[in-house]
Amino acid sequence: MNVGFIGVGRYVPERVVTNFDLEKTLDTNDEWIRTRTGIEQRHIADDDVDTSHMAYGAAKQAIENAGITPDQIDLILVATVTPDRPFPSVACMLQDQLGAENAAAMDISAACAGFMYGVVTAQQYIKAETYKHVLVIGVEKLSKITDWSDRNTAVLFGDGACAAVVAPVSEGRGILSFDLGAKGAGGKYLYENEAKHIVMNGREVFKFAVRQMGESALTVVEKAGLEKEQVDLLIPHQANIRIMDASRQRLGLPEEKMSSVIAKYGNTSAASIGNALVEELENGKIKDDDVLVLVGFGGGLTWGAIALRWGK
Repeated sequence: MNVGFIGVGRYVPERVVTNFDLEKTLDTNDEWIRTRTGIEQRHIADDDVDTSHMAYGAAKQAIENAGITPDQIDLILVATVTPDRPFPSVACMLQDQLGAENAAAMDISAACAGFMYGVVTAQQYIKAETYKHVLVIGVEKLSKITDWSDRNTAVLFGDGACAAVVAPVSEGRGILSFDLGAKGAGGKYLYENEAKHIVMNGREVFKFAVRQMGESALTVVEKAGLEKEQVDLLIPHQANIRIMDASRQRLGLPEEKMSSVIAKYGNTSAASIGNALVEELENGKIKDDDVLVLVGFGGGLTWGAIALRWGK
């Protein structure tokens, strides 16, 4: 059975915080942030907009885009490390908000690789013919766990949500291969501390990300029986432009074959890859039967990559 995306959506908060805004409160500047990360601005959710609100906005759009109704959803998977509260899960809250009464629901914690974990989990349920329509969400309100006095992390993160309805698709389309993994020993390099703030060893995370993103991208291309030249678009986790470029270079792809929306949104963790995917669809950069490689890494440390042929 071929499994792919039949509908996608996203939610981006209205409020924009630019590098120039951060200059007013941090010992940093626009030029320093741009040259080292590629980020120019990020969207930050208001205090009354929590993770579940953003998840709902993206999910509603994806369901409409798929041409189905909420009661046709069999399972809801929400990838997030910033739930509204420890429980109930964001997935259960979303099930209620959508009126998806027939859906099972659970959250997944794999940080920035969470959306990939969710999509692959959905694929397994569908291939097993347990479920037909699985709603996968990647959503984060990182602003609530960001230490806004730490210039090393405060400049990186933004808020947002992405969503995909994963379901059977036509012959030859959908997910061609995947690669998931974790290195728990590296968890000490990126974590949430007792003060509920993100702590990151930038050097170690950078080294891990450059190596693993490239390796995972190559792995799924090879598993799919493809040549690197057949990849139409690389959609990497939008964490740092240097890490993204390193992945692109490992695949030998020109700049125009890599999605880069980091300047507008920053690092939105589990929402990152799906948000970039929707943006490129809106830009007309993705056509039916294009070969896409989605690849990301995150706290855990975790990683995930998918090769897919676009189309229903």
